[in-house]
Amino acid sequence: MKEALERLTQVRALVVGDLMVDRYQWGEAERISPEAPVPVVRIRREETRLGGAANVVHNLAALGCRVGVCGLVGDDDAGRRLGADLAALGVDAAGVQAVPGRPTTVKVRVMAQNQQLLRCDWESADAIPAEAQTGLGDWLEGALGGYDGVILSDYGKGLLTPELCQRIIGACRAAGKPVVVDPKGRDYTRYRGATCLTPNELEASTVTGLTIRDEAGALQAAQRLQSELATDALCITRGAHGVLGLTTAGEHRFLPARAREVYDVTGAGDTFISLLGALLFAGRPFFECVELANLAAGIVVGKVGTATVTVSELLDFAGGVRKLYGADEIGALADRLRAEGKRIVFTNGCFDLLHAGHIGYLRASRDRGDLLIVGLNSDASVRRLKGPTRPVIGEEDRAHLLSALACVDYVVIFEQDTPLDLIRAVRPHVLTKGADYTVETVVGHDLLAEWGGEVALIPLQEGRSTSGLIDRIVANHQR
Repeated sequence: MKEALERLTQVRALVVGDLMVDRYQWGEAERISPEAPVPVVRIRREETRLGGAANVVHNLAALGCRVGVCGLVGDDDAGRRLGADLAALGVDAAGVQAVPGRPTTVKVRVMAQNQQLLRCDWESADAIPAEAQTGLGDWLEGALGGYDGVILSDYGKGLLTPELCQRIIGACRAAGKPVVVDPKGRDYTRYRGATCLTPNELEASTVTGLTIRDEAGALQAAQRLQSELATDALCITRGAHGVLGLTTAGEHRFLPARAREVYDVTGAGDTFISLLGALLFAGRPFFECVELANLAAGIVVGKVGTATVTVSELLDFAGGVRKLYGADEIGALADRLRAEGKRIVFTNGCFDLLHAGHIGYLRASRDRGDLLIVGLNSDASVRRLKGPTRPVIGEEDRAHLLSALACVDYVVIFEQDTPLDLIRAVRPHVLTKGADYTVETVVGHDLLAEWGGEVALIPLQEGRSTSGLIDRIVANHQR
C-alpha cells in the first residue's frame, strides 16, 4: 500500500467536469422564527471550498498528484475566486474558460448543530454552446500528451455533453490513456468506451431499471452496464454496504464499507474517483485501486462537508490510526499537517468523566477546521487545578476515551497548568474554548493574534458539567 501511494507524486491527472464553489455558513439554531415555522440560524462564520469537479482536483492535489483541470466558470466573482483557489493549489487551470452570461455554479449550505438545514444553488444546467464544446475538445486533445489519464466528473451542469464525452473518450483511447468517469443522469451511452465508471447504487438502479436489494442485484446491474457500455471495468459504490468492483474478464469483488463514523457523505464520490483514477493512472492493479479508494471514502465521510484525504491519513487509517502523541512529538506532527494544507484546531481541558456536553463541544471545535488536536491535562495537572480528589478517571483512560471519538484526531497529554507550550508547538489556525471565557482570558490568545489565527468561543450545553455529575453521583449514593 505504501509503495502504491508513494507513486502518486509522479501521477499527472487531468480533470474535466463541472466546476463548483461550495459555501458553508456555520451557526447555531436556537429558536423558531416568529414569521414562519422555520429555525433561525445565527451565523458565526462562513467558509468557501472547492466543489464538484473542483473537489476532485482538490483531492488529487492533496494526494500529491500533479493536476490539470478543464471546465467552465462564469465571468463573475465566484469564478474568479475558484480560479484563485485552484492557483493556490498549484493546479494547471489553462483549460478553464470563463463564459460571460453563464453563472459559476455555487452551492450554499446552512449548517447548525452539525446538520445541514438548507442548501441554495446558483447554476445553469443548460448544455454548453457548440463553439465552447469545440474549444474545450481542441484544448484537451492538444494537452492530453502531458497527462497520464483523464477523470470525467459529471454533475449534470451541461458541460459533459454526449458529443464532448465521446470526443474525450475517443482521444484517450487513441492515445492509450485511461479515462475514468463519475457519471450523472439517465443517458450513460455518452460514456461508452470509458475505462471505468463509478455510479452509486441508486444511479445504477435508475439507469438499468433493475432494483438493487442485495449483492446479487448489484452484480446484475454492474454486468448489464459493463456489457452495454463496453467499459474495461466498473464500480458501484453502495454507501454503508461498501463497493462492488467488476472487470471485463468477469472477475468481481464486494468490499465492505470502511467508515468508522459517518458524519457527512458530501463529496465521498469525489474522493473515491480521485484515488481510483490516480492509482489506475499509476498502473496499479484494478482491485488494489478499488480497495484503496474505498478506504479513502471511509475516511472522508467522517468529516463535515466537501473534504480531502492525504496519504498520511490513508496509511494511519489502514494501520489503525495512531491518535495519542507525546508533547515532544506534537510539533513535528502539526508541521506536517500544516504543510499538507490542513486547517488545525486546538483545544484543551481535563475531560474528566466524559459526558455529552464534552462531545458537543469537541464536535463544534472540530467543525472549525480540518482536524482537531486536544491537549489533555495530566493527572498531576488536574489535581493542581481541581483539588486532591480529582481526576476521577486517570489520564491514560481519559486519553483513550477521547481517542475513540471520531471528532478528535489527535490527543496529547501535558503536565503544565496551562497549554501555552503546546500552543506554541502546534501553532493552530483556530484555538477553541468554552463561551464561559472571553477571548482575552483564553490562554494563548495573544499568540494566535501574532500569527493570524482565530480564537473561537464554543457555546456550552446548560446543566452539563463534570462537577455537577459528580455531585449527583454522590447525592444518589448517600440516599
